[in-house]
Amino acid sequence: MAEELIIAQGSKDEKYRLLHKQIASLIEGESDTIANMANIAAMIHETFHFWWTGFYRVVKGELILGPFQGPLACSRIAYGRGVCGTAWKERCTQLVPDVEKFPGHIACSSLSRSEIVVPIFDESNEIFAILDIDSEHLATFDQCDKEWLEKITTLIKK
Repeated sequence: MAEELIIAQGSKDEKYRLLHKQIASLIEGESDTIANMANIAAMIHETFHFWWTGFYRVVKGELILGPFQGPLACSRIAYGRGVCGTAWKERCTQLVPDVEKFPGHIACSSLSRSEIVVPIFDESNEIFAILDIDSEHLATFDQCDKEWLEKITTLIKK
């Protein structure tokens, strides 16, 4: 049964609050992680119109491209490399206001200007994926994005 995404009017916090509820409701009965990632990427992307919204999965010691919305992306990212690999290695969200100032940034798109990357943990506290969002504007992401995206990623089960 398909559901329609309703986008809240108002503040970023209000949009995330409604989005979180809708994501929780949509994925509640779905056990397939890839299907859930695909819908979550689409819902975040449609709500905020970011440049690129998607997931990388940890597979055999590297990050492999998963479901996403936006232009072409890097297919594989090494542990500790770029913003995504750093989030995986440091086990914490990376909030990057200007990707040009991030040491070792991987430029999958020259139009990406700021980025947020959130690691996703399984039940044994191991990272099994990351959520990566890019913007074509500087300093797009803030604490509000960090807090809500971390809440959203806790909904994703391996």
